[in-house]
Amino acid sequence: MSHHLSGPNLRSPRGDARLDLTDLFAFPAADTPGRTVLIMNVNPYAPTGGAEFHPDAVYRINIDNDGDHQADVAYSFTFSAPADGAQSMTVRRATGEAARKHEATGEVLFADVPVAFGSTPDVAEADGRKVSVGLRSDPFFADLEGIVNDFTWTGKDAMAEANIFGIALEVPDADLGPEPEIGVWARVGLHQDGQLLSVDRGAHPSLTAYFNAEEVKDAYNAGEPADDWAKYREPWTAVLQHTGGYTADAATETLRLVLPDILRYDRSRPAAYPNGRTLTDDVTSARLAMVSGGKIASDHIPPHTDLLPTFPHLGHPHPVPPEG
Repeated sequence: MSHHLSGPNLRSPRGDARLDLTDLFAFPAADTPGRTVLIMNVNPYAPTGGAEFHPDAVYRINIDNDGDHQADVAYSFTFSAPADGAQSMTVRRATGEAARKHEATGEVLFADVPVAFGSTPDVAEADGRKVSVGLRSDPFFADLEGIVNDFTWTGKDAMAEANIFGIALEVPDADLGPEPEIGVWARVGLHQDGQLLSVDRGAHPSLTAYFNAEEVKDAYNAGEPADDWAKYREPWTAVLQHTGGYTADAATETLRLVLPDILRYDRSRPAAYPNGRTLTDDVTSARLAMVSGGKIASDHIPPHTDLLPTFPHLGHPHPVPPEG
């Protein structure tokens, strides 16, 4: 799947779905030129996996605007402890050296934003920015059963009725840097025993599931994109040689698209993966084609049709099946 269940053995990091990054998106705002939407989804199969954002976590969207694979701007999202079925969020924006630290620091852009646990999203606006957080429909689409069963397609979208917890942010382009090209990645950190530990991170869809051995997934989630090429070029080249029949040189060249694990987005060009990522981009087919050396072109699952035309764009949550 995309980045769902990105801990070892197809489980959430630390066994906690609230810490599980599922997808990252970057695309232009629908109704106002010169603005960018960034969406970070977590908590697969919510709310059964965890009916709130983790109050001890720092959820972050990082922006590299000078091509050095390090954060120059970082948006941090932190959440209150849930009380009486309610939870609120604070958004901070850090720049420069502060953006490279994983803690939630910098200017407070929004405070006490309510988390929307119901069907209707809450949108907060301030100083030309918008934010919305809460339970939403999972936009990822894939025939996961078919992938697991040796690419015998079933026609079933595994996420057709699934929900996630979404963090959607819309900002002026100037917030992200002076040049049109940026790099974006997300991270989830957890405060534990006096430390902030990185428990999940990623940008490109469906990397860790195909490329990382189980015993290195925790280390990958704790790592920095700037170190990815040195650490993962060799083992991931071997994976492509095995799965797609690549030569070593062809595999290495192909990996330049996804290593470092930073989603590049040139805002002067239309958004379509791998230039940014929209909610309807068929990233499953793109990754299948990559790992198979072009032998598998698609899983034949179309995009979801429940997306909203305007911010926060994520569809309304599906009804939760009754227990028992």
